[in-house]
Amino acid sequence: MDSFFKFNKTNRQWHHPIVAGLSVGIPMILGWYMDNIEAGKLGSLAGLSILYIQSDKLIERMILLMTCCFGLMLSFTVGLLFSFSPILAPIALGLFSFGVHYSLHKLKLTRPPGNFFFIMLASTAICSPFQPEHIAEKIGYVAMGTILTCGIALIYSLLTLKKSHQPESIIHRKSSYTNIVESIIFGLIMTLSLAVALSLDIEKPYWIPISCLAVMQGSSSKHVWLRAAQRITGTLIGLGMTWLIASGNPTPLIMVISITLLQVVVEFLVVRNYAIAVVFITILTIFLSESGKQLTQDTNEIFFARMIDIFIGSIIGMIGGWILFNAKLHDHTTQQLRKAKILMKKNNRNRVDHQ
Repeated sequence: MDSFFKFNKTNRQWHHPIVAGLSVGIPMILGWYMDNIEAGKLGSLAGLSILYIQSDKLIERMILLMTCCFGLMLSFTVGLLFSFSPILAPIALGLFSFGVHYSLHKLKLTRPPGNFFFIMLASTAICSPFQPEHIAEKIGYVAMGTILTCGIALIYSLLTLKKSHQPESIIHRKSSYTNIVESIIFGLIMTLSLAVALSLDIEKPYWIPISCLAVMQGSSSKHVWLRAAQRITGTLIGLGMTWLIASGNPTPLIMVISITLLQVVVEFLVVRNYAIAVVFITILTIFLSESGKQLTQDTNEIFFARMIDIFIGSIIGMIGGWILFNAKLHDHTTQQLRKAKILMKKNNRNRVDHQ
């Protein structure tokens, strides 16, 4: 229970949340100014790539950020391309999740936020209505968001990098077999979560896989269960606060400013206390996913649906986390992979001998 209220120590610089807020908020402000809020929302999703600035060397930082920006664009594109089929969508998301998790570990990009935003964007896009005539336009908005983010990151780095003395994090390398097993588990659980969401005919099915993914970000089985409890509790409080805000019929400009400020608060809290951060994450994600008119007109219906979605996703995430950190399952699967590798080598040798 203490972990619900305990604030953890962090090496994150105080100005990092402000930059994150600008990266998400500026596209929203531009979208509001040009009377195209939906374009602003897509650009703000790309702004989340600012969270991948993890090196203390300018060149390495910018190369890593641009690579992650490309990865987020690829994630969004894959999601849009497979949004045409509710049967293929879960399989495509599972295979993509496997590839993302495996590739990030191979590239040693294991520090938070890790695979979360790549799979999140793919989940969001794959659950959107299939509109082939708008695919290029939507990708373009995301691309513009990544370009803006890279510009903000460059200015931010030039102003602050020399003053930063944050120690390099130690990266614990995993064996190739462990990486494969974890990637398979992530892929299967994401397939299951989206399949469940689509089978329930939910209006916004991406809430279930995203909630599942958020819970599975825990560092141990116990941590996964804690995150699930924190997410459900924080969501309940966040929904209540969102209901109060929505009852005041906020204008689009107030919504845009609120999203910017909420992103700053979330980035400040998420590394210090996840339970409290989830309260503001809930408000932020609802503001981003629901239109202003729909939020004020269908308030009770939206909040009840979101609560059910997040509860289901958290339960699936808890199951996935238990599987992910099950030592016996890991050992058994690793043994089977090694046996399969040995058999493949023997078969290849036999073919060469016959030739």
